[in-house]
Amino acid sequence: MIIDIDFSPTISKSYKIYIDEEKEIEVSGKLAIITNEKVSSLHLEWLKKRIKNDFIIIKIADGEEFKNLETAEFILLELMRHKFDRKSTLIAFGGGIVGDITGFCAAIFLRGVNFIQIPTTLLAQVDASVGGKTGVNTKFGKNLIGAFHQPIAVYCYSHFLTTLPKREVGAGIAEMIKIATTFDEEFVSFLEKSDLNKSEDLQKAIAKSIGLKAKVVKEDEKEAGVRAVLNYGHTFGHVVENKTNYKEFLHGEAVAIGIKMANELAYDLGLLSQDEKERILALLAKNEIDFDFKIEDLESFYEAFFLDKKSHNDKITFVLPKGIGGYELRDNIPKDKVLNSLKKFCK
Repeated sequence: MIIDIDFSPTISKSYKIYIDEEKEIEVSGKLAIITNEKVSSLHLEWLKKRIKNDFIIIKIADGEEFKNLETAEFILLELMRHKFDRKSTLIAFGGGIVGDITGFCAAIFLRGVNFIQIPTTLLAQVDASVGGKTGVNTKFGKNLIGAFHQPIAVYCYSHFLTTLPKREVGAGIAEMIKIATTFDEEFVSFLEKSDLNKSEDLQKAIAKSIGLKAKVVKEDEKEAGVRAVLNYGHTFGHVVENKTNYKEFLHGEAVAIGIKMANELAYDLGLLSQDEKERILALLAKNEIDFDFKIEDLESFYEAFFLDKKSHNDKITFVLPKGIGGYELRDNIPKDKVLNSLKKFCK
């Protein structure tokens, strides 16, 4: 299956997403594969057979705590050491962390070189690999340093998903639920009825998620409007990740917790009915991504919202579901209302 991501005329770079397409990769200029030890031990030999160029391999440490400027500098210095130039291409071969940091390095190396996404996790295939968001974390928060830099191609293979731990699969499904809830009630119904353990259902869900995201990105590449809706669950989830030092939950798991928090706020504001809220909870539970998280310090949790990229002029923009398949962006919710909704998640 090939999805043509035609971003013209709003974005200069359009590209194709190949889903389980047998296709050789050939680029002009030097080529570097950025990956980690886990992915390379499982899949690097498979990938080597599909690349026609000579290449170097740069391995980085695995884990959200290593998605930082130090790791980015390590990659950049390796590219310089091997005399890479503006005609060079980078391949991001791994999950969302590898994709984010490789794209970031591609955006800033010599003011921009091409890169290719080959995502090996479900979450990266349905979300992180599409749309050109790149970045690294700091001690103050997630993805606070980054750039918009579109790939030249994305290759998704279900072959990689067979080696994923169950938690990683669930993390990807959380991102599917995120985009379905705010943009497509029919997709929610599909997820409710389908069995994502079956390859046919999973491939359909991947293609649907990518198609929805591509449509949103074409309309709003730089997140000035509707693309911000893709952060449903993330404003809360990023704080959860930060408060647990990125070690207790996978990104998609934190998003699932964030979805529950956002839904509670939406319910209290009258945007979501009890039945609709329970419908999303049931979908999370069906896929074993209904996690329990307790806030230790409510005030500290609230203040961490202001480190989110969506805050501006000391206001927090919350992405909330409006029924199933709709959304609302709100930056005028009183603090006491937010805190009251969050009390359910306190110790």
